[in-house]
Amino acid sequence: MLKFVASILLGAALASSPLPAFAQTTQLGASAMHHPHAHRPTRSYRSEMRRRGNAHKEQARAGAEHVRQMRMQ
Repeated sequence: MLKFVASILLGAALASSPLPAFAQTTQLGASAMHHPHAHRPTRSYRSEMRRRGNAHKEQARAGAEHVRQMRMQ
């Protein structure tokens, strides 16, 4: 019983130590920094919404063109 309580206390002490938190932050920070598709907010919200709206328009035009091409066949 004493070994069981001691192992629980040791596990709790290791889990609450700052060493695992340091390892996680450095590992995640390094991988997120070098990730090619990481979001980097370089534009304003308005320009993002304008770009998204234009993308939707282009997609709709491409879909309509595809339907026209399919009807002609």
